[in-house]
Amino acid sequence: MTTSRGKRIVVAINPNAAFGRGRDVAPLALAELSAAGHDVSALTAASFEELRAAAAAELEHGADALVVVGGDGMVSLGVNLVAGTQTPLGIVPSGTGNDAARNLGIPVGNTEAATRMLVATLEHQPRVIDTGRATLADGTSRWFVGVLSAGFDAVVNERANRLRWPRGPRRYTLAIVWELLRFRPVAYRVEIDGVPLERRAMLAAVANSTSFGGGMTITPEARLDDGELDLFLVAPLTKLQFLRLFPSVYTGGHVTHPSVSIVRARSVRLDADAAVAYADGERLGELPVTVEVVPGALRVLAPLL
Repeated sequence: MTTSRGKRIVVAINPNAAFGRGRDVAPLALAELSAAGHDVSALTAASFEELRAAAAAELEHGADALVVVGGDGMVSLGVNLVAGTQTPLGIVPSGTGNDAARNLGIPVGNTEAATRMLVATLEHQPRVIDTGRATLADGTSRWFVGVLSAGFDAVVNERANRLRWPRGPRRYTLAIVWELLRFRPVAYRVEIDGVPLERRAMLAAVANSTSFGGGMTITPEARLDDGELDLFLVAPLTKLQFLRLFPSVYTGGHVTHPSVSIVRARSVRLDADAAVAYADGERLGELPVTVEVVPGALRVLAPLL
């Protein structure tokens, strides 16, 4: 829906991204988009649900793009509004993890560079990538662009979300230490492209891209446009072994460890007792969950890599 001033851009803003440190990002992004001649509709709200509803209403009136300002939670909001449509998604990262932006080649920690890239990509055809679609037992479905997790990392997310102190990444470090003291391997019931498998594991994740958790490169060979997902499993380890393995996840060096396995698939079903799933850092619900790749489901305002 192009106007005489350029394109109509809906911008959804999370002012509390990175615990409030992202508040200065949105004004710069809005100014740059307006200066480029675009018709900008900026949205903020008191909660994610209200923001989601407001963005959905704006998109119903027609838009040339949806831009989200924030972290991976905002990316999840945007993906679930425009996946499966022709409306492209732009990202101005200002969160704590920013894995989606990083995986798409969007500058992280440099608002001016990210905004310049956004303005430039609006002049070209958007990049087309795959998404994951996760369906719970009650039939509800959610799209995700990065990683769905259902193991130690999901338990850490549960713990971190309940903590009120400390703020920032230290909250997750504390949650990791806390949960490691009590965590036990999970007995998973898995189906990989319809083939059943039972496996005890510390961690199970289904990845559409390479990293999550603020740069943990769990599946270094994953690609956003290869039409496949990567199932990542870590077999039971002692706490000391797990602590030794954990740092190598940030470099991708863990993939050679004998306890680590990565399998390519188009669909994966995960089930386990008393386990929950997170996708793009957002809580989905209890297992079982069926995950499938949907090739070419999302258009993004990002460089062609």
